Amino acid sequence: MLDGLTDVLYEIDAGLATITINRPDRFNAFRAQTVDEIIRCFKHAWVSGEVGVVCLTGAGDRAFCAGGDQKQRNETGDYGPSESGLFEIESLHRVLRDIPKPVIAAVNGYAIGGGHVLHVLCDLTISSDKAVFGQNGPRVGSFDAGLGSGYLARVVGEKRAREIWFLCRQLDPQTALSWGLVNAVVPHDQLMAEVRKWADEILALSPTSLKVLKTSLNTDTEHFVSIGQMAYTSLELFTSSPEATEGITAFNEKRAPDFSPYRGVR
Repeated sequence: MLDGLTDVLYEIDAGLATITINRPDRFNAFRAQTVDEIIRCFKHAWVSGEVGVVCLTGAGDRAFCAGGDQKQRNETGDYGPSESGLFEIESLHRVLRDIPKPVIAAVNGYAIGGGHVLHVLCDLTISSDKAVFGQNGPRVGSFDAGLGSGYLARVVGEKRAREIWFLCRQLDPQTALSWGLVNAVVPHDQLMAEVRKWADEILALSPTSLKVLKTSLNTDTEHFVSIGQMAYTSLELFTSSPEATEGITAFNEKRAPDFSPYRGVR
């Protein structure tokens, strides 16, 4: 369907485009190249007359997406090369919201860190009963201070969003459902069949109506995009600090980080 994809699989079937992050050996964590490829697939789905619904999922049975590839970050200090020279994660967040077609996250395993943000930004989330949800940023010296936190609070409420970010606990699917974090939980082996069912219901509806409704639903949270851009600049500066370095080093050494020296920093 699209040439040159290495980190992502892309297929279209009866109006449904499925984008699969294909790095199961890294829990489908994304590097810069992965992000480029996901954006490319979304843009193809955007303009394709064959596509009315998009599904984002992960390869294998263990993970939807574990966020940024921390092994890559530890090895090179960044997320690797990209087409533009930039790590286009904000552009990916943007295209998830702006594509004028409903996007369904099919969460088949761990949706952690940046992977958790991706499912939250999808229009709908269908969860396997084996899925795991949660944030990890503050544990590894990272954060998402735009859509990944502000919009999350609109989804689950202020107290729950703070709980997700401030405690970095992992949530089971039923808890996620009760919090409004997902739309449905189904047996693991029925996940993609359920996505197909929801997609077929959507495909019977007016695409222009859906486009206008999606834009309208996004309007109230658009200001989080500019906050996120400002926060990403801060994150770039922060990741070179000793505090952030301790977080990623501890993660790769599989030990608890020691952030105590930084509690008095203003």
